[in-house]
Amino acid sequence: MAYLAILILAAMLLINIAMVKFAERDLIKAKLQMGRLLLQILEKKVFIVRSSGKTLIDFKTYPSFKKDMIEMLRSAGFSEAFIINREGQGSFCTKSWKYLEQGSLVYAREVIASRKEAVKFTGRTWGVIWLGYEKVFLSAPLLSGGRLVGVLTILSDLKPIYQQLRSSEKLILSYIALNTIILVLAGMHLISRSVIKPINKLLLITSDFKDDNQYHFPSNTFPNELGQLSRSMNLMLKRLAENKHELKEHINSLERANIDLKRAQDEVIRSEKLASLGRLATGVAHEIGNPIGIILGYLELLDDNKLNHAESRDILRRIESEILRIHQIIKQLLDFSRPEKLKKTGFDVHRIISETVEMLRPQPMMRQIEIQLQLEAQNSTILSDPNQLKQVFVNITLNAIDAMLEDQDLSDNKTCKLTIKTCNQGDKIIIRFIDTGMGIPAENLPYVFDPFFTTKEPGKGTGLGLSVCQRIIDGMGGSIRAEDSLNGADIILEIPFL
Repeated sequence: MAYLAILILAAMLLINIAMVKFAERDLIKAKLQMGRLLLQILEKKVFIVRSSGKTLIDFKTYPSFKKDMIEMLRSAGFSEAFIINREGQGSFCTKSWKYLEQGSLVYAREVIASRKEAVKFTGRTWGVIWLGYEKVFLSAPLLSGGRLVGVLTILSDLKPIYQQLRSSEKLILSYIALNTIILVLAGMHLISRSVIKPINKLLLITSDFKDDNQYHFPSNTFPNELGQLSRSMNLMLKRLAENKHELKEHINSLERANIDLKRAQDEVIRSEKLASLGRLATGVAHEIGNPIGIILGYLELLDDNKLNHAESRDILRRIESEILRIHQIIKQLLDFSRPEKLKKTGFDVHRIISETVEMLRPQPMMRQIEIQLQLEAQNSTILSDPNQLKQVFVNITLNAIDAMLEDQDLSDNKTCKLTIKTCNQGDKIIIRFIDTGMGIPAENLPYVFDPFFTTKEPGKGTGLGLSVCQRIIDGMGGSIRAEDSLNGADIILEIPFL
């Protein structure tokens, strides 16, 4: 019902506006008809000299002409009149030429060119309920024997017409204003009730949205498009809740899979570490056996009691030195085999390289290997886990040693040398392991970091060493790559420094 009332009010308002518009148009038409009649009367008042020159008379010699023109203009509701000759020059004006509106002569000259009557509206002013034309010009050609001798133009101000309408249609205008006010108020009320309040309610419900709510928007409250919107939003929220539940299940499944994968990766790293430790322990067992044999020999000498005090002290110092040597070897193995705590700390890469080399020196295989250190990096401090980086260095070093010892072309005159170089490049420390082994065939370079890829004989390698190294270096935010050279192979590590 409210919408129907607004439609009726709007229709009545449009009807009233149309009535005012039609009345304004009819009055202007009447004004134009009056102007055309006035032009015909004024044409008869203009004296045309029928001489050889056929020009307009000199109106200054007829003082009553101007008076009669002004009187007829006033009686017809027009304010001004002027005449121009066929050359476009002014011949007569009821007022001073300088007061004529700009463009008046232009309109009259257009009539000279067309030889037809013309009507021109100019200016804008406030009409009855909207803007309208301010003035109107009516021009007619002056003909003598079919020959154009000039143009007569009259001017009327349209403001009195608008004032007359406003005065006579006060009731209608008041009714229009009242209808407009009622329409605005009713429209505001309906918009507030049908749009603003429901939207505010939807916003309030949205702001109080909670994940555990199933249906949030009361669709039955709004029997319109907003109700349809509420129902659609409820369906959307229901689908979102279902998708969210499925997403949570997928996330939980992925988290479990990620945990299992991480556990498997950690187990692979630990198994590779234990494999390296087994190789080291096998070699170290021989190195420990030598000091133990020496210690036993010294103890037999001490047991004979044939040595003086100075000799006994010297033997005890020798025994102590061998025991410390064994202790150092065992300590290095224990440090390497200690379970990882994966605690990132700042440490010096050069120190880890030196500790790794010292730990490997007792190995029997190292007797044929020369390790050269060229630690030239100015900034060698990184933030990571030192135990993991040591495992990387051990794996790469053992691979390089195996590659050099397995070279079939190795002769007594050829030196097996492993060079470890460091330098800084940008914000990274570059670590190069350069060996003099057989190198890496070009077809194998893309696969050297793949799990279980190995060129060693069965039982001599798992193929996980470099793969584990890549995973550890990636976790540090660095990278590792292999390059083949003329004299061997290069393993290059890039790790951001602290």
